[in-house]
Amino acid sequence: QVQLVESGGGLVQAGGSLRLSCAGSGRTIAFYTVAWFRQAPGKERDFVAAIRWSGDSTNFADSVKGRFTTTRDNAKNTVYLQMNSLKPEDTAVYYCAADPGYDIKLTTLDYAYWGQGTQVTVSS
Repeated sequence: QVQLVESGGGLVQAGGSLRLSCAGSGRTIAFYTVAWFRQAPGKERDFVAAIRWSGDSTNFADSVKGRFTTTRDNAKNTVYLQMNSLKPEDTAVYYCAADPGYDIKLTTLDYAYWGQGTQVTVSS
């Protein structure tokens, strides 16, 4: 069973940066595609970014392209989401999710394993 724990959220001013971490436990996530989703109050949980298990392919939502990057350190069983040039509209709870498949998937239904989420608040 894979357990995921996010960390690194917090309060930041617009234009600032944060780095979120998604640490796996219980089983290595080295062979899992890991995605990031976010959910703002009253809204659906939306895809943000994902990285293939091999690290050789990533995918980003249009709203974060050029500002966010995602990397992984399989030796540390951890995936990162680097968020730069943050905007107030980036405010949400951020979740990481894992899928054992090879291809990057973009919907919540494709991911069986989820973390508890970490709050990101961007002030204007």
